[in-house]
Order: sequence, then C-alpha cells, then structure tokens
Amino acid sequence: MQRWRGLEDIPEDWGRSVVTIGSYDGVHRGHQLIIGRAVERARELGVPAVVVTFDPHPSEVVRPGSHPPLLAPHHRRAELMAGLGVDAVLVLPFTREFSKLSPAEFVVKVLVDKLHARTVVEGPNFRFGHRAAGTVETLAELGRTYDYDVMVVDLFVRGAAGGGEPFSSTLTRRLVAEGDMAGAAEVLGRPHRVEGVVVRGAQRGREMGYPTANVETLPHTAIPADGVYAGWLVVEGESMPAAISVGTNPQFDGTERTVEAYAIDRVDLDLYGLHVAVDFLAYIRGQERFDTLEGLLERMAEDVRVAKGLLG
Repeated sequence: MQRWRGLEDIPEDWGRSVVTIGSYDGVHRGHQLIIGRAVERARELGVPAVVVTFDPHPSEVVRPGSHPPLLAPHHRRAELMAGLGVDAVLVLPFTREFSKLSPAEFVVKVLVDKLHARTVVEGPNFRFGHRAAGTVETLAELGRTYDYDVMVVDLFVRGAAGGGEPFSSTLTRRLVAEGDMAGAAEVLGRPHRVEGVVVRGAQRGREMGYPTANVETLPHTAIPADGVYAGWLVVEGESMPAAISVGTNPQFDGTERTVEAYAIDRVDLDLYGLHVAVDFLAYIRGQERFDTLEGLLERMAEDVRVAKGLLG
C-alpha cells in the first residue's frame, strides 16, 4: 500500500481512483463498512482505492485545544486500512489555510486535480470544506460537473445495549473513557489498543515479582478509565497475555497517570526503549489503596488469576 503525506507526494501519473475521505480515527466497524464499499467499487472499476485523512485532527485547527482523544495513531490506521484492501492512504496536513477551502475548492484541489476521482464513497453525515459547509448532496452536485459519482453508505447501528446508537469514533471514545472495553470492542471490531515506548518507572512491580512495562503513550491517546484490565502486551508482533494497570498508583501516593502492563508469567523481558502496544480486553476492577503491602500483593495475584481466566 502506498502512503502519501501531502498532495505533492501523489505520483504525477496517478490515474482515476475511488476515494473516501474522513478522519477515520479508530477505523471502527462503521468506517470498515465505508472503506470496504470503496474497495469493492474500486475493484469493479479496475482502479485503486484511496483513503484521504487529516493530521492533525481538524478540530484542533478550527478550535485549538479541542483535540479529541485518539483511538489510533496514523500508522495504525494505515495498517488497518491496508488489511481492508486499500491501495493508498493520503494524509493531508490540516492547516488554518487548508480549513478555509470552500467545498468546491476542496473538490477541485484534492479529488479532481490530484486523485482524479471516479467515485467518492462516504457516510451520510460527511461534511467538508470551510465551516463544514459541504454535505454529501454538495459532493454529488459537484460530481455532475467534475465527472465522478457518489455512493452513500449507511452506518452500522449498535445493539440495544447501546440504545441503537450508530457506530462512531465519539461513541468509542466515550466507552473507552468509561472503561467499557467490551463495548469499545463491539464498535471497533477488535480490542482497543494503546501504543508507546517502554520507559523506566519506579520499578516497584519488579521488586514485588510483577515486572511491568511502563508505556509512555503517544500524545492525545484515548486511555481507558483508571483500573485493572485483562489484555495483551504486543511486542514486535508477539501478543503476550497481560494484566494491565491504568492510573496514578494510589498505593504509593502517585500523581502521574500511567499505563503499565505485566506480561503474565514473563519475568525475563527487557523492553526498555521498545515501541509496544497494549490491547485491552476486559475491565477487572477499579483502583484501590490497600492497608498493607501484603493486601496489595494478594489482590495482584488475584488480578493475574482473573486475567488468565478471561484470556483463556
């Protein structure tokens, strides 16, 4: 799969293509449906399928300080999109100047002059251009002028437990923030993942027999609610069953919020400096402060036992 950053990276001889545009944070099941339809349409026409996305998130430029928690960094989104059959991902630097393009200017500058769109595939709530003035109806109207057609794909709706709410990145962020890993996985179609570099912490876990990978998460990462979770620590492609702690470590009067993963029954790992991922499967319990260190150790042993059972 080709990856481009900025319009100038697109090959000069790029031909017609099927395009879909959006932030696609998380590449959740609603996104997968839209991208999948774009790939199907591209195969029907015998042309490449292209996803156009933005960096930073448009809200950070339009309303500074409002950057939402991110469900997946751009490299992870690209991996997931490649798995769906996408041929190229274009990341457009979203600047104040770019945000001022009218819907028509955006279509000409991106879809017509550079990507030579044959079909554009979007969800029904797609908005684009200055002040989000463009809609799918605007897109279709411009398509009649610039020789492309528009396919609108309805989003999935979550089951009764979610009140019939459409799958969305906003819904997923809320579920993650609440620690509802099962709900988040239902929307994403996989466990929620947090990534970062392993850094040195206080090393108390190692002293207590539970050495943890202290993950310095990427900026704006959507981190689950404080508590203990079952999941996996993913290192260089290997997924290891893990008990995961999120929070400030109240037992030792901590103030900094951290993500720490103990690879169950693995005390031989040296992960400092490595980029790792943590996949969250299930919530086990909230953060607690124990009267004694022995009480904490007993609870940690129970957490590991529960995590093992959940992870099979």
